[in-house]
Amino acid sequence: MTDHPYTDADLRDEAARQHAILTDDPDFMGVGEQMQDAIVASTGNGTCARQTWNELLVAPTPNDEYDAYNEAQRKIHDLITGAADLSDWAVELGADGLEPDEAHLNLGADRPLARIHFAFAPDADEDTRIALVKGVGAAIAQLLL
Repeated sequence: MTDHPYTDADLRDEAARQHAILTDDPDFMGVGEQMQDAIVASTGNGTCARQTWNELLVAPTPNDEYDAYNEAQRKIHDLITGAADLSDWAVELGADGLEPDEAHLNLGADRPLARIHFAFAPDADEDTRIALVKGVGAAIAQLLL
């Protein structure tokens, strides 16, 4: 018997449920506010200084016909609302102390048929991470031949 009337699985389930709700319908105005002072990743490539969204897409004046900032805001909002619900996965990773890695494998020729993402323990060294990703890729390649 545990000290609580719920299990760790109950906690994870509820955390995943709430995580999904938070990402299900993001506030459109909140998206715009969050991006204002955020650095645009592709800026600062040597030819110009790093820029925020607000600096890159100057806020429009009332007479502007085209509002690049609001267009980017709409596109970002659409990406958020169209994103796959990975709440269960995210909560389980965090509960296990794993951290998502940028490494991934795409399966498919013209378009991804499947994509495998990796998460590792924070103390996993780079060589181990690379070996695991390559090993999984090689094993899948063997099965598909």
